[in-house]
Amino acid sequence: MGRVTERRRVIRIRDGAVSTRPDTLVAEEPLEIRLGGKPLAITMRTPGDDFALAAGFLVSEGVLASADELANIVYCAGATADEENTYNVVDVRLADGVPVPDITLERNVYTTSSCGLCGKASLDAVRTTARWALDSSPATPVRIEPATLAALPDRLRAAQRVFERTGGLHAAALFTTDGELLDIREDVGRHNAVDKIVGRALQQGRLPLSSSVLMVSGRASFELAQKAVMAGIPVLAAVSAPSSLAVDLAAETGLTLVGFLRGSSMNVYAGEHRLALPAEASTRTD
Repeated sequence: MGRVTERRRVIRIRDGAVSTRPDTLVAEEPLEIRLGGKPLAITMRTPGDDFALAAGFLVSEGVLASADELANIVYCAGATADEENTYNVVDVRLADGVPVPDITLERNVYTTSSCGLCGKASLDAVRTTARWALDSSPATPVRIEPATLAALPDRLRAAQRVFERTGGLHAAALFTTDGELLDIREDVGRHNAVDKIVGRALQQGRLPLSSSVLMVSGRASFELAQKAVMAGIPVLAAVSAPSSLAVDLAAETGLTLVGFLRGSSMNVYAGEHRLALPAEASTRTD
């Protein structure tokens, strides 16, 4: 099985001085996800939590929503011509009675923005396949203090163990609305890190994540907003910018979307009703 990090020789130049040294790099290998023995998707990922990644991917595709819909996930033997197991192919088996989507090139299962859907079609697909409303408990709506949000990037970074050694990984973390860290995963792909978070929650029977905050280390793309909605996560926060389609999706589904979360400043693009803002707070146009 692939390792999370690998060592490579580099030539280091510092202030004109040249030296040779080993450097620690994050590993990147392909993972093929099969559904019932048939190829479904290939993603480049950092090895580790592969079963959770596959499960989380299928949550975002609308195939899975609970642990009892999943029979098992296994590595496929004989993934190479010489029958060696590369641990880069997993096969997902659904429980009896769970419908298997069409996985031809024209399959009906909803695919992510990287697979060609865009605009209104993407928004409609997420809205029609999402299993939960983001305010599943209207009697106890999710509320979060801006100060709690402001503390999350530092808590995320402090928990990134592999990033400290490589500087080359994205991270996704799940927090309570009080700022308590529930889970964190790292990967070369920000979408994979989120899938690992969601997949672990599915395996543990914790979906929907209706009282959680998802914090990501990079930008908030449509794909990440989609994954949050499909997992029932009401708040998505990112240290960088969202895309326009991510904002559209957040507004349509009721997702609270926060970007440029740095220090005590942040931009709230949608779902501001979940932020505990002062009653006298007002907005102004600069």
